[in-house]
Amino acid sequence: MCVARGGKPDDRAGPERRCIATGAVRPISGLIRFVVDPDGRILADIAGKLPGRGAWVSADRIALEAAVDKRLFSRAAGRHVWIPDGFTDEVEALMVARAVGFVSLARKAGQAVAGYDRVRSWLVRGDAKVLVQASDGSARGRSKLRPPAGKDSYVGVLTANELGLAFGRENVIHCALAGGALAKRVVGEARRLSGMRQWIGETPGKGEKTV
Repeated sequence: MCVARGGKPDDRAGPERRCIATGAVRPISGLIRFVVDPDGRILADIAGKLPGRGAWVSADRIALEAAVDKRLFSRAAGRHVWIPDGFTDEVEALMVARAVGFVSLARKAGQAVAGYDRVRSWLVRGDAKVLVQASDGSARGRSKLRPPAGKDSYVGVLTANELGLAFGRENVIHCALAGGALAKRVVGEARRLSGMRQWIGETPGKGEKTV
């Protein structure tokens, strides 16, 4: 799936909800759900499993900041809700943790490797279905590896330190994922995260917008 700016997916598959900030109806894969806890605090339901009536906002930093500044969460909840300072950054951090968590699960399941040589070997053998590279890695270093053919084959929104957390290292620049459910989850979470970070990397050598 190609991804447009703001992390918006190009297809319309799956359930849809209306963003309280933009008014647009979109698949929930491109939205973030929020609920109000018993103390009246707004919570980001990144996994979409918390009980209660949900309010949905596009996975986009500008949309989320608009929802906060215009008190749209209170309007949606029909009551005053408390939003802590730095809420947008808190939401982004939760999204990063979720994406990194899925990479870590893939590693533990033997479905992810890190390091230039191991990733290159997987790519050559055709074992890799998704190439993940650190957004802050050097352009020259990243360009030495090409993503596998096909859609959803490149992720470039996580930093080297964030990828390192998934592998128990300080930094990781290159990572490869085998196909399967975990790889799809990583791609999906990276897609949402890209909107919160307000930039999307480029697939080395292809010049295509990616997640």
